[in-house]
Amino acid sequence: MKIINIVGARPNFMKIAPIVEAMKPYPNLEGILLHTGQHYDDAMSRIFFDELDLPKPDIYLGVGSGSHAQQTAAVMIAFEQVLKDHQPDLVLVVGDVNSTLACSLTAAKLGIPVAHVEAGLRSYDRQMPEEINRIVTDALSDFLFTTSKLAGENLTREGIPKEKIFFVGNVMIDTLQNHLVQARQQGTPAKLDVSAGDYVLLTLHRPSNVDNRDILSSLLDALGEIQKDIPIIFPVHPRTMERIHKFDLRGKLENAPDLRVMEPLGYLPFLDLMANAKLVLTDSGGIQEETTILGIPCLTIRENTERPITLTEGTNTLVSTDPQKILHETQLILDGKGKIGDIPELWDGHAAERVVQILNYILGDRKPT
Repeated sequence: MKIINIVGARPNFMKIAPIVEAMKPYPNLEGILLHTGQHYDDAMSRIFFDELDLPKPDIYLGVGSGSHAQQTAAVMIAFEQVLKDHQPDLVLVVGDVNSTLACSLTAAKLGIPVAHVEAGLRSYDRQMPEEINRIVTDALSDFLFTTSKLAGENLTREGIPKEKIFFVGNVMIDTLQNHLVQARQQGTPAKLDVSAGDYVLLTLHRPSNVDNRDILSSLLDALGEIQKDIPIIFPVHPRTMERIHKFDLRGKLENAPDLRVMEPLGYLPFLDLMANAKLVLTDSGGIQEETTILGIPCLTIRENTERPITLTEGTNTLVSTDPQKILHETQLILDGKGKIGDIPELWDGHAAERVVQILNYILGDRKPT
């Protein structure tokens, strides 16, 4: 049974790695790794393959950057030929990036079954491009693997038959648990001249936060206040730095000496920083889940989240882009009053094994060697 596993952007790599590994005991499952090239520079791509022990992609489309429409169309055109050449039995996609949507749609048009890992997540905010990608991918998929029971309920409300839905847990947590010991050996906080538990880790890249000058400016003002009390480590996404320069906001960084800007980090040093932080400020999706597992308070700079389990069971709190709320919640954490969460059901490091066992049973009904 030939399965094409799709990756396209940085968040995909952590999700596909344990699935590739879990397929190895099944000789009847031929996994083909395809990288669309949606993220294409070394900091965003190659280093993750090395750190996660992912094999070199069997197929690289190299689509590069562009608008959502351009990127999606470029992947579809290139991937259609791949499907015609390889005739796979299944296309497996993860997450919610443009490559996920494009490959799902192309496969469905050719009558090739699609499996979606991390299905059923919903923010109910269609201004987020990822929400459109999630909805369409789930509607096209034949096998929908969810990280929570709530995600499954979202799918059934949308008319997805229950027999297509499989609650397996969170494959990204598999990767975290597999690499946490190695990450902690990096010594990253010491290399950056900060002490464990005595700094904030920040990520900021979402268009709604960085493409609006007023919002980005007010966020930098809030960060400027926080760094007076505790250092902030800020691996800057290229998009964010470009906007800071475009909006002439560089001075706000220069006037905040403990807002420590640096290049994007690889998975292991970033995980090391996250595991040792006092708190994490982010607008990412996956980091909300990773901080929940690590027991690190997380403040999410967004109006909503497609991962509500991190709010109800985890360590996550939504703070929107309101500087006063960001400052208030940060102070609570610095005062030792941060949220203490629980580990969600089936976030146990074995989600990828469940995914592959189910696919093997459905596609071939054979046992692993």
